[in-house]
Parts: sequence; structure tokens; C-alpha cells
Amino acid sequence: MFESISRRGFLGLVPAIPLTALATPATAAQEPAKPAAQGFAFPAHDADVVKEIVTVAHGNLARVKELVSARPALARTSWDWGFGDWETPIDAASHVGNRPIAEYLIANGARPTIYTAAMMGQLAIVKGWIDSTPGVQRNRGPHGITLLAHARNGGAPAADVLKYLESLGDADPRYTDLPVSDADLSAIVGEYAFGAGATERLTVAKNTRGSLIIQRAGQGERGLSHQGSLAFIPSGAEAVRIRFDVSDGRARAVIVEDGALIVKAQRV
Repeated sequence: MFESISRRGFLGLVPAIPLTALATPATAAQEPAKPAAQGFAFPAHDADVVKEIVTVAHGNLARVKELVSARPALARTSWDWGFGDWETPIDAASHVGNRPIAEYLIANGARPTIYTAAMMGQLAIVKGWIDSTPGVQRNRGPHGITLLAHARNGGAPAADVLKYLESLGDADPRYTDLPVSDADLSAIVGEYAFGAGATERLTVAKNTRGSLIIQRAGQGERGLSHQGSLAFIPSGAEAVRIRFDVSDGRARAVIVEDGALIVKAQRV
């Protein structure tokens, strides 16, 4: 088992060391104890809080209000679900068509996007954006969700935007996702390690919905779309490639290529 990774990528995987661990006993004794909720990331927001606000922004308005009223800057935070699939709270509300949450977030400083405008039925904004930036309608939002899908999820208020985007013919690009044979599926599913730590593991499997996914231990699963020759892209990160080193009908390793960052994990 080994990991092949750029120096920058490696440093990015090293957990942050609490500031108190670097202080001398005398210095630490002089400083007041930190509130537990503040966390070691201060002044950055605690990762668990950021993940929660993005998660609940999909549908829990009451909890969104609780979090944002206590810390208004949470309305503009962003969470990486994996491989650079970043999502803000307003992104979450926009792609599920939750207008009340989107409106509340905007009122509290969130930055609306073209995807928000599509979901909210703001035809003039969407048309103006596309006229000024030709081709932007082909860009995908978080998780690879298309601009047209945002309008569709906006329901009746977004009907005119949906009709306009459909007329363009290219505002709903889908990922290529070729079938994976039973033999190939059997060859690649399993657990792979890129280090000695308990969380330095990647699992490739089918989830309860029957979709092929990859998941790092302790983190969320990411859907995989087959591009051919056992090369895949994870949801929301079409620039990343995930490949398998297969011999004698069995994958010996999985290789994740993210620009200059290359991680190779050996089958356990």
C-alpha cells in the first residue's frame, strides 16, 4: 500500500494541529480556554458547522434560520463534498427548488447565481447573463446539476425560464455514463488504501440506490460516471479522472487524477 501524491496535495491532507498544542505550557496556561463550539479552525468557520448549514439549506428552513441568525456569515460559506464539488447554502436551495430558503439566504447576504435566477424564474437575468457570456448555459452547477434542471425544479414560477433554456438546446448537458459489465464491476469494487491511517481508505461500491460510488472513510460518497475503459468522473468534478489498474480480472489499484495531484491507492 502506498500513496503517490504531490507535495502540495500531501500537505493538504495533513490535519491541522491545534494552536494550543504548539504553545509552551506557560503560554497555554495564561490563555483562557476556548469555547468548545469555536473549534481549532478559528477564525475560519468550523467544518462541521459549514457542512450542516449547506446540508440543511436543501430543505430545513427553521434550522437555516437558527444557524444564520446566530452567525450571519454562514449564509455565504461553502462546503467541498469531494474532488472540488463545492456547494454554498444558496446553491443547495437553488438546485432543489426551495425558494423560501433561497430568499432568506439572499436577505442575509448570500450571493445569488445564475442557477438561483433560473430556479426563481428570473428570465431577464438568465437571458442577460447568457447574452453577455455565451455558452455559460452549458456549465453545470454543484453535483453536476444543469442550469435547465434548476429551472425545472423551480416549478411554475420558472416555467418561462425553462421554456427559454429548452429553446437553446444545450442547457441540460448530461455526463456520459456508459454501462459497466458485471465482470468489470466485480473487478473494481472493493477497498483501497493510500496510506496507513484508518481514514486513508477509498471504497468503491454500489450504494443502496444501485449507483456506483467512491467514498473515502469518514466522508460522503461520490457518484461515478463511466467514461469508458474503466475511467470515471465523480459527481460535480468532471475534470477529475478515476482509473483502475486491472490485471487478471481484478483491480490492483485505483488512481485518482486531479490535475497535478495524483493519488494511487492499492487494493487492501
